[in-house]
Amino acid sequence: MARSFPHSFEVCTCKHVTLGEILYAIKEKNAKTLEDLGDLTDAGTCCKSCKNPQSDVGVEKMELYLEQILDKFNKE
Repeated sequence: MARSFPHSFEVCTCKHVTLGEILYAIKEKNAKTLEDLGDLTDAGTCCKSCKNPQSDVGVEKMELYLEQILDKFNKE
């Protein structure tokens, strides 16, 4: 995650879940896995392209993936 994203950045376009909602789920609700994020925010539960580059089926690749966000916080 070299680029800085605003909290209003939409990570999951299918369910319209923002980075701020993802961060809240991780920091305040203790989400540790992709499944946790899906349960708490619905992110990654539709087409699943936002989970990681391997599951991104879009012609234009996503700029930020749920897995990248989780990895950053799970390493801290």
